[in-house]
Amino acid sequence: MSRIGKKPIAIPSGVKVGVSQREITVEGKLGKLVWSHRPEVSVEVLEDGKEAVVSRKEDNREGRALHGLTRALIQNMVVGVSTGYEKKLEIHGVGYLGAIQNNVLQLRVGFANEIQKPIPAGVEVTCPDQTHVVIRGIDKQKVGQFAAEVRAVRKPEPYKGKGIRYEGEQVRRKAGKTAK
Repeated sequence: MSRIGKKPIAIPSGVKVGVSQREITVEGKLGKLVWSHRPEVSVEVLEDGKEAVVSRKEDNREGRALHGLTRALIQNMVVGVSTGYEKKLEIHGVGYLGAIQNNVLQLRVGFANEIQKPIPAGVEVTCPDQTHVVIRGIDKQKVGQFAAEVRAVRKPEPYKGKGIRYEGEQVRRKAGKTAK
């Protein structure tokens, strides 16, 4: 039995979860998310509306995997519409900076050209100052994916630590060449 899958999903006040056929709709103060689950699992909301339960139809390998996955995705949707998700990035390096202009994130991170990253729909990006980028949204996957794409523009390098990193990320430093 899936340990994650068998736990009921607690639905906080102010959040409505609806299930029609295979489509799950989660609505809260921050917005609305819709997702279609696989036919191997079934989702039902209990009568009081405070809990949702995920159950699987077959006990095969794929069914067990999808059981926990479906429960985790619905839990992420509930958290997203009630509190939202946020990723913070730091830009380290001399002359490195980030700015937002016309729904495009502009990054100057040591290349000859400025990198232009269009901000996807459903994601809100702010730059409190030139060396920090804050990515917010209700969809955990979109927030994490965009944060990973921004970080991939210039990953932190191990010799000087220059690049874009998550807030609080430890970059393992290496000793450079030593002269004899």
